[in-house]
Amino acid sequence: MSSTPSAEEIARDATWLVQALDADKAVVRLVRMDAARYRDASFLDDRMFAERFDSAVVPWSDLPSDIATPATARWIFHIGHVGSTLVARLLGELDGVLSIREPRVLRDVAMLPPERREPFVPALRGLFARTFANGGMAVVKATSFVSEIAPELAGAAPTLLMYASPRNYIASILAGENSVKEMAALAPLRAGRVAGRAVLPQPSTPAEMAAAAWACEMTSLEATADALDATWADFDAMLTNMPAELARLAGALGINAPAERVTAIANGPLMRRYSKATEYAYSPDLRRELIAEATAHNRASIDSAVAMLQSAAERSPLLARALDRSG
Repeated sequence: MSSTPSAEEIARDATWLVQALDADKAVVRLVRMDAARYRDASFLDDRMFAERFDSAVVPWSDLPSDIATPATARWIFHIGHVGSTLVARLLGELDGVLSIREPRVLRDVAMLPPERREPFVPALRGLFARTFANGGMAVVKATSFVSEIAPELAGAAPTLLMYASPRNYIASILAGENSVKEMAALAPLRAGRVAGRAVLPQPSTPAEMAAAAWACEMTSLEATADALDATWADFDAMLTNMPAELARLAGALGINAPAERVTAIANGPLMRRYSKATEYAYSPDLRRELIAEATAHNRASIDSAVAMLQSAAERSPLLARALDRSG
């Protein structure tokens, strides 16, 4: 534990991350960070505590309610397993950009009913706009299900919405044992979330479960997109020309991105590492190989899962729009 920071210290810069919220007790956990720790951390949920951090638990009322920053935060919302961590890391390599990836507090707030979360959202917008650099800009990547409250968090700020085609998404899930386990664990929550947007049959195969996950997350993005200043990005299309795509996304977010610097980042070491655990090698070619292999091994079940989505889309405008977008 650390000594409790003052409201002025919290407001000054991004040193004190608002990491978690206990809404019942109206307290937050603050974690002391520096630029290097933000850069290294794949996630800022409780997995970050595999390392030692100074922290403090303070009443929500002790946080500054009005923070003046040179720019609002930019936001990344996504459907999961579509390179959002990589893109957030790449953008964080640009001068003056602080990349903040999956702080737990956004999940804590997203799980509250609207009337309970309303008091927290305006302050969070200011708290996540803090950086370490004069004229700096924060880019915040949320956990996938936080997309449900994307307009509340982002407001009028430029926002990226990341996705993959249903076939590539399903194959990428089936290609990883851990991805399949995660999908199964999240299935009940997703069934509840998607219920108001699309009527899907009970999945009977892992491919159909992955298709249902895609439908849940994509209709969430589609439902919020009209209320956002949003730029869409198909991750697999990005990988065909990452320098151009990174420049496009930086421009959409209003980030200064000199061409030479963008090219160096897009061809640099981050593109050859697994973005959620950079000690492991991972590349666009390996992703393509894994998707191709999973597709070859599961072609019939993937075809059936996509047909399930197409049938459900006949009764769901949001799902139909998502399928049209993803080709």
